Amino acid sequence: MPELVLDRVTKHFKNKIAVDAVSLSMQQGVYGFLGANGAGKTTLLRMLCGVLKPTSGEIRCNGTEIRKLDGDYRCLLGYLPQDFGYYPDFSAKRYLEYLAACKAVPKDLAKDKVQEMLRLVGLEGEQRQKIKSFSGGMIRRLGIAQALLNDPEILILDEPTSGLDPKERIRFRNIISALSKKKIVILSTHIVSDVEFIADRILLMKQGSIVEQGSAREVTDSVKGKVWEYLADQEEAARINAAFAVSNLRNEGDKVYLRIVSDNCPCEGASSAQPRLEDVYMYYFEETAAGHMQ
Repeated sequence: MPELVLDRVTKHFKNKIAVDAVSLSMQQGVYGFLGANGAGKTTLLRMLCGVLKPTSGEIRCNGTEIRKLDGDYRCLLGYLPQDFGYYPDFSAKRYLEYLAACKAVPKDLAKDKVQEMLRLVGLEGEQRQKIKSFSGGMIRRLGIAQALLNDPEILILDEPTSGLDPKERIRFRNIISALSKKKIVILSTHIVSDVEFIADRILLMKQGSIVEQGSAREVTDSVKGKVWEYLADQEEAARINAAFAVSNLRNEGDKVYLRIVSDNCPCEGASSAQPRLEDVYMYYFEETAAGHMQ
């Protein structure tokens, strides 16, 4: 089982620091990188895949820098980028057969492996259809299948549930949970529920840095005493919503229920609440979270 170690990994783009001195050690399990768009998640994953070279710092697999491992490291990898390439006139089956050859899956195993992956992602019945006829969710499932073709020991998934409906998202989470028993699974997302149920370790990334990490319980405990509940009238609710980070707002008759994230009690009468992962997201990403809460 491989071990991945990031040692002060940094990436600059001109005058911007996309990833800032990140140090981590990863072994078997699911690692969920959670953050707003632009937090540096994709850049970090691309460096883990060897697509980008760090400006400084090292990424090591079992003690050896991944650039020195070269092809041996790529054989360990399965990668689903945010936008993966495909041939629209290929059928799903032909596409996976082609990629199996590219990934050097032995010919005597490739046919069965392709069928196994099509079953796993629920595309067995559509395997002869051209990819250009697929919905966005079907294409995303095909991307997950191609990432798993070579039975990788390190699986890296960038926004893997983008375009998936709730049922497909649950199917994906179940697949990842089953796979994680013998792999390092690294996924990045801005969708809280993607990591809440399956990640062994959650890493909150903001402006290129890891600002909090731990199990779901450890991460939520980091904002204990900073989550509040309050029942307000419409006018007061509007004022509170404008002044504070509100992770939930719900009409209850002529009143409005508010779940507020704040270091201090936001108003007289507000009561302390048990934090959830969505509250943690709001606490760390309040200024960038608008439009990303799901």
